Amino acid sequence: MTSSIIVSSPAIDLPAPPPAGETAELLRQLVDLQREQLVATRALHAGPHERARWRAIYGRHEADLPTLPGDAKRALPSVEKCYLELLAELTEKLTEPDAMENEFAVAELLDRYGQRLGQLGNLLGQLGQLAALAE
Repeated sequence: MTSSIIVSSPAIDLPAPPPAGETAELLRQLVDLQREQLVATRALHAGPHERARWRAIYGRHEADLPTLPGDAKRALPSVEKCYLELLAELTEKLTEPDAMENEFAVAELLDRYGQRLGQLGNLLGQLGQLAALAE
């Protein structure tokens, strides 16, 4: 003995979409909130405990390397510029229609830019922490 049951979806009253101006304002608020979260996250990672760690490391060798934080602060802008130029070159390549068309193209982009961007990013982080001691 078989029987069939027909189930229909219940009627759902969807609210009317908000006006375009209100949607844009909500999106602006979301972006502002994300920026605040980014600032808070950066502050957390480069917080007092990280600075104290670098002060302790440098403090043990300050007599041998008295100008190191100042030198790092002066070197930082050129590394930043190099990093940004490499990012600009990468983004220019990524805007080409066939930039990531196949596995070979992706591997070529990673080979060409991946390691250098990673290493420059690491240098920026290290120099930035050391340069902060000069302030």
